[in-house]
Amino acid sequence: MAEHREQGQEPGGRRRRCRRLEGEAARSVLGAADTLLFDCDGVLWRGEAALGGAAAALCRLSAAGKRLCYVTNNSSRTRQAYCDKLRRLGFPPAEPRHVFGSAHCAARFLRQALPPGAAAYVLGGPALAAELREAGVPHLPPGPAALPGPAPADWARAPLEPAVGAVLVGFDEHFSYAKLCQALRYLLRGPDCLLVATNRDHRLPLEGGAAIPGTGCLVKAVETAAEREAFIVGKPNRYMFDCVASEFDIDPARTIMVGDRLDTDILMGNTCGLTTLLTLTGVTTLEEVKGHEESDCPARQSLVPDYYVDSIADLLPALED
Repeated sequence: MAEHREQGQEPGGRRRRCRRLEGEAARSVLGAADTLLFDCDGVLWRGEAALGGAAAALCRLSAAGKRLCYVTNNSSRTRQAYCDKLRRLGFPPAEPRHVFGSAHCAARFLRQALPPGAAAYVLGGPALAAELREAGVPHLPPGPAALPGPAPADWARAPLEPAVGAVLVGFDEHFSYAKLCQALRYLLRGPDCLLVATNRDHRLPLEGGAAIPGTGCLVKAVETAAEREAFIVGKPNRYMFDCVASEFDIDPARTIMVGDRLDTDILMGNTCGLTTLLTLTGVTTLEEVKGHEESDCPARQSLVPDYYVDSIADLLPALED
């Protein structure tokens, strides 16, 4: 399993190397782990279809007594929605406490960071609002918003909610100039108004090579307008791992982070001292990994996983009785 190390460095300053996880090495690595953290999209499923062999692999891991948790930057689903999807696609049953989405982690953060009675102005969807409600965080309801008049002077005089103490940015299909104006006006009231975002994922890949803009694009718009940097609760920030560690007795040396993105899943795992496993069923190619391996740049070295597999199904032989 991975040793604790500075970001981007192997013990002794050696370059990080990524190896295929198979055979005896797979049995040894999986046998030494007691917890596996899985990203979901591109790792366990694409859209509404489970990736081949993924459910069977996780069922065997669960039967072997491994703790399975799910860490995702997607803020458009609640924890319960993820549990329902896991069950629907044939994965081992999961409880909401095993799911750490960026919406839930953002709600946890604001519950701790906001003073009593303070509310959040939300750029997001129903799932983000539901997680805030579950955590007991007051918030303005999400949804479409229109400019309050024809002229900029009207936009700058729209009513503000006095209780707002944070602007929270998640995935918002109704993101608009009107919302951006309101977010800026709340943030201009002073540095005590927090700017928090669920993630910086700038593009969401779809089937067939298509893509749509991700939450990171919305975050950048608010940051640019406010001339402030948001606190990001999702991967690669270690806050998401800290949420897991606060819920379970996690030993990083016995924990594997499984993901398909180098700049979120793998970077968080490496930063937190976990063993990192890349699956090639998502957005990353082996050529990208090799390029980072050969680089002398510490930031690029920090993106190199410990191991890779073509898909989660490749773990099945190592999990046979």
